[in-house]
Amino acid sequence: MGLKTDVRRNLTALTGTWELWQRSQSLPQPIGTRLFSAAVALKAPYFRTVLPHVRELGPGRCVVTAPKWWGVQNHIGTFHAIAACNLAEVAMGMLAEATVPPTHRWIPKAMTAQYLAKTQGGLTATAQLDPRPDFALITSGVDVVVPVSLVDAAGVESVHCDITIWVTPRKR
Repeated sequence: MGLKTDVRRNLTALTGTWELWQRSQSLPQPIGTRLFSAAVALKAPYFRTVLPHVRELGPGRCVVTAPKWWGVQNHIGTFHAIAACNLAEVAMGMLAEATVPPTHRWIPKAMTAQYLAKTQGGLTATAQLDPRPDFALITSGVDVVVPVSLVDAAGVESVHCDITIWVTPRKR
């Protein structure tokens, strides 16, 4: 691992979200991840509707689960498409918070969603950014597409989202 990679990892480790995640890991599990997830939902109240539980978080990867409950259920008894998109945004947002260093900022710009199959039960959203951008090379705005796969309780990818975030250097 080169010096540039070490510096980038250290910068990422300084974000508030990443620091909070690290502290949550010292607690008994799943209490730590539940408390972290509750804090996320307090910061972004619209996430509360899907009852997200952040299971994994690290630079370039985030896994979030959501149960099927009446608040996310549609008229045919499956996970509502827009609720699934909301869950995808939770996973993407946490990935961005753990990946984009404090020298840069990000904001969602666009989302495309493919509804692939009816859902069975709750959903697991996995956001994976591989390879990760070299943030040192981002000197003006850049679109970064974060793919998010939503898999249901039967193991079927029922929704796939590609969320574009706009990444820019932070103003000094």
